[in-house]
Amino acid sequence: MVYTIFLSVRGDYNFYIIINKCAVSFVLWEQQQGGNFMSKTKTSKKVRTLTYMAVLTAIMILFSFTPIGYLKLGLIEISFMTIPVIVGAIVLGPLCGAILGGIFGISSFLTCFGIGVPSAFGATLLAINPFYTFIVCFVSRVLMGLLTGFIFKWLRKIDKTKIISFGITGLCGSVLNTILFMSSLLLLFWNTSYIQELAAGMNVFAFVVAFVGIQGLVEALVCFVVATAVSKILVHFLPVDDAIKV
Repeated sequence: MVYTIFLSVRGDYNFYIIINKCAVSFVLWEQQQGGNFMSKTKTSKKVRTLTYMAVLTAIMILFSFTPIGYLKLGLIEISFMTIPVIVGAIVLGPLCGAILGGIFGISSFLTCFGIGVPSAFGATLLAINPFYTFIVCFVSRVLMGLLTGFIFKWLRKIDKTKIISFGITGLCGSVLNTILFMSSLLLLFWNTSYIQELAAGMNVFAFVVAFVGIQGLVEALVCFVVATAVSKILVHFLPVDDAIKV
């Protein structure tokens, strides 16, 4: 399985293809074990959860240190890091979603130091106030993963189709990431000269629309398609009721 993922990464930098290859490779590997690895025992459920967490974490690390995790359009940074967080929140529950969100937040904070895929915007915020920058990068992503998990738990109770809840949660996860990030950014940095220069006289609402309009749309569409598809595949082998409870 690891060798297959390595070949996928080395030969193809399309994030959608890589995520799906990772998911399919994991499923095929499990099937090759004759299903014994995923047997319905209490121990295997814990191992299964930890295995899924490890795979999702590996994907996030890959996204953090290669260009496939972020798409930069000037000052706008479209992140695909939300996808593993949303998948983990759906498949493994709110707690794991929060943990994966924390990994996302740490990797985002490291880009401010030029580690991974450097962020000029993040570096500027870091120079203004390192502590506030950490809050913007880390806390917002932890909350995103946690809340996404709770949203799915609520939706699946009323979703008779067993598919709509996945799509709505994917969209909600992306929207939450944008709302929480921008809210903390505006709360902590709006009055700084740097943000005021970027705003160029715009009010808060106009600035938000200009700053995240394209980003929010692209991330929402990507999360809707990819997170829904991957989550459905993984839930087939790990029913959501087996996930860590919060």
